Amino acid sequence: MKAIVLRKIGGPENLCLEEVETPKPKANEVVVQLKYASLNRRDLFITQGLYPKIMLPCILGSDGAGEVIAIGGEVKGLQMGSEVIINPAMNWGPDDTKTSPDYHTLGMPKNGTFSQYIVVSEEDLFPKPEYLSWEEAAALPLAGVTAFSAAVIKGDVKEGETVLIPGIGGGVAQYALQIAVAKGANVYVTSGNEEKLARAKQLGAIDGVNYRSSDWVKQLRSKMGGADLIIDGVGGASFHDFIYLTKQGGRIVTYGATNGPVDQFVLPRIFFKNMDIRGAMMGSPRHFLLMLKFFDNYKIRPVIDRSFPLECATEALLHVNKGANFGKITLEIPQ
Repeated sequence: MKAIVLRKIGGPENLCLEEVETPKPKANEVVVQLKYASLNRRDLFITQGLYPKIMLPCILGSDGAGEVIAIGGEVKGLQMGSEVIINPAMNWGPDDTKTSPDYHTLGMPKNGTFSQYIVVSEEDLFPKPEYLSWEEAAALPLAGVTAFSAAVIKGDVKEGETVLIPGIGGGVAQYALQIAVAKGANVYVTSGNEEKLARAKQLGAIDGVNYRSSDWVKQLRSKMGGADLIIDGVGGASFHDFIYLTKQGGRIVTYGATNGPVDQFVLPRIFFKNMDIRGAMMGSPRHFLLMLKFFDNYKIRPVIDRSFPLECATEALLHVNKGANFGKITLEIPQ
């Protein structure tokens, strides 16, 4: 089969299209013929050597959707031709709040979805939502369950609340916006790109500000007052501004830190507000199923920025690196 293989770090330029052996299923596994895969910033970080415990060579890719074409002898719930999407949180374990020692994310160290075929345990596969196209379904898993965990499980977003989502444009932030709007929240966003702010309003955001403005915090305070909930994947120095923008008794859920670590917390700013700061990462199989049901109930569709053929995975990841995308970037898998 054709697959995109990373054999050394140093950036997306080191990805190679190779012919590798088609996997065969063990007793509790199935082989999925992938239709589409989608990219996450995690894939970029791995190529750059900015991810812990990198093991090479590896086929990258956490997200994918396709049809079951081979079944192990102990598989009971799937049939040949079943249309599925993959939950990339492998071996999460029975506890919703913590992962097992064997937990890992698909796409390193376990070979991922940048390939024509993939072998996956039956427990990591879920029925493809019928209302989604193959491309949309492939764009959903990692970012979708992370956004659901941040907005609903940890954020407990409620109708009428004021929600701030910084750095709108990437997959998780975009899904968090759609989820919060579906729940009836009043959502505000930030971006360094005016076009992204306009796109966010089309998805239901009340308003937004350009964080490149010197007074962006003042603008946000004027527009929204304080935030009941901030769903943040940015981190960095701006996190102190998010604490300032949080209402008394409000909460921040952090799921990422694209702008780096947060230094020198001033604790009185947190405890005098009686506020919560919570962490969110992907989600358990139960959370993944709840996410699928929520998206199906509200018929939320992923926003696709661009699609590339599988052999252009390097170009696709360089597009991710530019940070200009609004929504998910996908790879079309040759059949």
